[in-house]
Amino acid sequence: MTVGQWLSDAFWTSIPVLGMMVLVWLLFRSIVRADRNERKAYSKIEAELRAELEAKNKK
Repeated sequence: MTVGQWLSDAFWTSIPVLGMMVLVWLLFRSIVRADRNERKAYSKIEAELRAELEAKNKK
C-alpha cells in the first residue's frame, strides 16, 4: 500500500464520521435554539401576567 492509497483511504473513511458530526451538531444547535426561544416567550408571557396581577391589586 502506497502513501497515496493510505491517504485516500483515510480521507474516504473520514467522510461518514464528519457527516455524522455535522448532523449531530445541527441537531444540538436546533435544540438549544428552540429552548432559548421557548424561554424567551415564557418570560414575556410571565411578565405580562405579573403586570396584569399588579394592575388588579392596585384597584
